[in-house]
Formats: sequence, C-alpha cells, structure tokens
Amino acid sequence: MREAIELSIVNVTKGGGPFGAVVVKNGKIISEGTNNVTKKNDPTAHAEIVAIRAASKKLKTFDLKGCEIYTSCEPCPMCLSAIYWANIDKIYYANTKKDAAKIGFRDDHIYKEFSAPLNKRTIPIVQSMRKDALKAFELWEYKSDKVPY
Repeated sequence: MREAIELSIVNVTKGGGPFGAVVVKNGKIISEGTNNVTKKNDPTAHAEIVAIRAASKKLKTFDLKGCEIYTSCEPCPMCLSAIYWANIDKIYYANTKKDAAKIGFRDDHIYKEFSAPLNKRTIPIVQSMRKDALKAFELWEYKSDKVPY
C-alpha cells in the first residue's frame, strides 16, 4: 500500500492525477500504475487500469487470479469492473470515493447511471442491428477452440 500511495503523491508532482496502484503476486510487486488521463489524453488511463495492463503483459495472461491490487483510492466503476474482469483476488484501498469526491472526482453519478433504466440515462443508449450482430455470438458459441474468459 505504501508504494501505491507514494506513486500517487509523486504522480501529482509530475502532472498526473492523484492516484497510484500496484498489482502484487506472491508478495511481490508485479506492476504499477499511475493516473495518466490528462497526460495521455486517455480517459481509461486510471492507475488501476495501467497496473492491470502492465501485469497482464508481464505475466503474459489476461487472467490475474492469484494477484492482489493495492490502490491509493477506492476504485471507480471502470476500474472495479476491470479488476473483476482480470479475476484479481483481493482489493486493498486507502482513500475512499467520498475523499475523492471532496477534491472533484465524482463517481456517484456513474453508479446512479448503472441503476437507472436505459431510457432514463443521461447518455442515450440505442439498440441497433441486433439480428446481424448475433452472428458473431453464434460463431463464438460453437467455436471449438475458443479461450473462455
């Protein structure tokens, strides 16, 4: 946790956001990440996402089972989803989402959007061409050499 916190502090001094994360396996740091959203013009460049990408690359797998993540702040909805998709075993965090909200990072509106009906969300969601798109799902369903994830 100390490393994740230190990364977050140093990142602020280097022009990044106040977030840091490390992925750990068997007690050893596998990867680290800092928030680089504004530095890289990438809205997905959150510390946890950066650390997960680096860990997956280093371990040569998309499945990070057996790993833990230490993050300087409670993960936002995107990062939390990525942690689940990566099969990370445990999350440790320092600052809370309320602490983040106090300095202008508001995740609450995203959580509220997830629970709202599709037609009540602030970004319109329109379904289109489902019948055509189902072809890829059918191919996947019957693919004998697929790698499930």
